[in-house]
Amino acid sequence: MNTFSEGQGAPGRASTAVAVSAFDVARVRGLYPALGDGWIHFDPQAGAQIPGAVSSAVANAFRGFVSNPRGVYAAAAHTRSIVQAARLAVAELVGGKPEGVVLGPSREQLLNSLAESLSARLGLGSEIVLSRLDDEANQAPWLRVADRGGGRVRWVEADIETGEVPAWQFQELSGPATSVIAVSYASSTIGTVIDVAAAAAAAHRVGALLVVDATSAAPYELLDIERLGADVLIVSANRWGGPQVAAMIFRDPSMFGRLRGVNPDPTLTGPERFELGEHQYAMLAGLIASIDHLAGLDESAVGTRRDRLEQSMFGLRQYQQRLLFYLLNSLASAPQVAIIGRAERRVPTVSFTMPGVPAAKAAKRLADNGVCALSNVPSRYFAGLGVPEYGGAVTVGLAPYSTPYDVDQLVRALASLG
Repeated sequence: MNTFSEGQGAPGRASTAVAVSAFDVARVRGLYPALGDGWIHFDPQAGAQIPGAVSSAVANAFRGFVSNPRGVYAAAAHTRSIVQAARLAVAELVGGKPEGVVLGPSREQLLNSLAESLSARLGLGSEIVLSRLDDEANQAPWLRVADRGGGRVRWVEADIETGEVPAWQFQELSGPATSVIAVSYASSTIGTVIDVAAAAAAAHRVGALLVVDATSAAPYELLDIERLGADVLIVSANRWGGPQVAAMIFRDPSMFGRLRGVNPDPTLTGPERFELGEHQYAMLAGLIASIDHLAGLDESAVGTRRDRLEQSMFGLRQYQQRLLFYLLNSLASAPQVAIIGRAERRVPTVSFTMPGVPAAKAAKRLADNGVCALSNVPSRYFAGLGVPEYGGAVTVGLAPYSTPYDVDQLVRALASLG
């Protein structure tokens, strides 16, 4: 068994000494009441555990004085303030503008709304560039509008050995007919980080819209929509311990006036044109609390919320990259475990197969030993590799509360299948 060390570097690189960050995993674990159940949670892709501050914010908002925001009384004003604060918190999370933040119940609903609003320009003769490494949530809406209108879909492929996405493909696959390039910032199954800047350069060269699903990167990377060059960025709060709320951020808020809205109310302007139905205002309060929670992972962080997010996410990334190094080496030394992909730049998410052991059986054994992991996550990339024919894959991901002890328990449980 490998020994977890503060000096271990990122996977795929030589180990180098790093400064000890202010990230204290023991303190952070104390912020999650659900961890008292004794289970080990390697399933943040299905929703990270909820910090106590988030559940309290939601409960307090449900008990509080809220109402329809269009009223003229105090409760309506309070509700409007919650919506405004939620937009501001998301903007600070991604380095965007509050007036560019669309709020919704899920990334699926927001991506569907965006695809529908763009359907008129995705008809016969148009092209959409998608990645096979992406989640279905970032593929299905575009495939549907392309099929309906006669548009063509071109696919960015991931390397079968490394799981990396060669950046040159974005230039190669985009041209005058390209209307949209839609990619994930990071894979939710093998952790590969995609070169979004290369996708942005290709999209802007041909006048296409770049839509980036950053859901699987947001818990691990400090997002900056301006630096990435994304025209639209999607995040989902449940991935970092927030409630079931998502946000779609437009880098240029003036774009709302050039797109067809999906809300039937013709009087609405700005992001409200893309928001269907009433918000769950208590969930928005939880969204704000969850972003404040991320900003407070380093209790010594100071400054604005964006400043504190930068400091906290830096410390978290240092810790999780060391833990990922330990996880990968521990899995590599386990019998019958074959890790899928070995991208040099990745978020701490890993999928593996166990020849002769179906993934569902492995996940059940892990559950019997108090370890939560996912199995057989739908993936076009896995299908192309033939992973389903080998019994499927187990997917595990790190969260702020993950520890070396958790990794050891995971590997012990897997070893019992050998």
